[in-house]
Amino acid sequence: MNGIVVSIIVTMVIQAMVSMAVFTPPVLAPLAAPEIGLSPSAAGLSTALIYGAAAIAALVSGGFIARLGPMRTSQLCLLLVAIGISCMALAHPLAAAFGAVLIGLGYGPVTPSSSAILNERTPPHLRAFIFSVKQTGVPIGGGLAGALVPLLIVAGGWRVAALVVGAVALLLVILVQPGRSAADANRNRSARLGHLRLREPLRLVWGNPDLRRMALASFAYSGMQMCLGSYLVVLLHETAGFSIAAAGAALSVAMAGGILGRIGWGLVADRGVPPRLLLGGLGIAMSVAAFVMPFLGSHWPWPAVLALSFFFGATAVGWNGVHLSEVARIAAPAQAAMATGGSLFMTFSGVVLSPMVIWIVESAGYGYGIGFVLVGLLTLWRASAFFRAGAGGDGIRA
Repeated sequence: MNGIVVSIIVTMVIQAMVSMAVFTPPVLAPLAAPEIGLSPSAAGLSTALIYGAAAIAALVSGGFIARLGPMRTSQLCLLLVAIGISCMALAHPLAAAFGAVLIGLGYGPVTPSSSAILNERTPPHLRAFIFSVKQTGVPIGGGLAGALVPLLIVAGGWRVAALVVGAVALLLVILVQPGRSAADANRNRSARLGHLRLREPLRLVWGNPDLRRMALASFAYSGMQMCLGSYLVVLLHETAGFSIAAAGAALSVAMAGGILGRIGWGLVADRGVPPRLLLGGLGIAMSVAAFVMPFLGSHWPWPAVLALSFFFGATAVGWNGVHLSEVARIAAPAQAAMATGGSLFMTFSGVVLSPMVIWIVESAGYGYGIGFVLVGLLTLWRASAFFRAGAGGDGIRA
């Protein structure tokens, strides 16, 4: 049991660090974007670059994990993230774009790596809970970005904030090194890094109806999750008139909801609620939250803003651990990393496209809220697929 506890902690901390780097650019955007020569709404473009690169990196991660081991791969991911976020401090559009790509290349393989570490150590009756606990690293990272990055901005400016986040990622590379040999004991030193099989993970996912349904849901749900992370701060600051610190606090509350949601939904799934019914219900709930966003404004009481943020985070961020545990359960044990990588390609594709929808809608003058409604229609459609599958005899297995 000590081994699985240590593995959960280490993988969760790594996940939190790379997630903090991913959520940092949207928090920097209100101040950084004008200096770079961009609109704050361009945070969606940064998100698209990050997750476009992450989608490709997730597909090719299997070969690197096999050859280098999941822990060494995670260390390389941290290094890429550190360089990427530091590039943004150069305050140049090309440097910011290049930095976003590096962050994405570092973010993509982290989840397949952690799944490879945990899958062989996780008792079946605790699978959803353990994967959910590990995935709390994502909202923890987002919460840290929302709480700490504004403080760093006040203390030294947005450039210093970016450099500090990069420095912490470099420090973590060193701190996890003592556990590398144990985590990477089963690596295949003869595996070829250059043999990048892009089609196999997608063929595996798309050829299995259960995995395909999970992948399509992750496409929609992850898009909503990143819309929340990318645009909540900007919406509250630009539309509702709250300060950056207050808007960052709302993001932290949303991520706190995601943390509690991931743990809570994992326990619910392990206690007998069919994971796919649970995922369907979460999709409906996050859609309802999205439909409320056009009405959010300065007339709202601050506690109501925080309550909406918490509910939105608990649903739009809380689904991920249950989803990953179900993907790992459906796939054969030897194919868990590949199935996760293929599913993550769809996940990251949704993250690329959905924030761009809000950016386009806002650029056309319709506001961020209407963009959230459009993304909410997509999540509602994919949520209903879980219930249609059960009604049609396709099967909803616990």
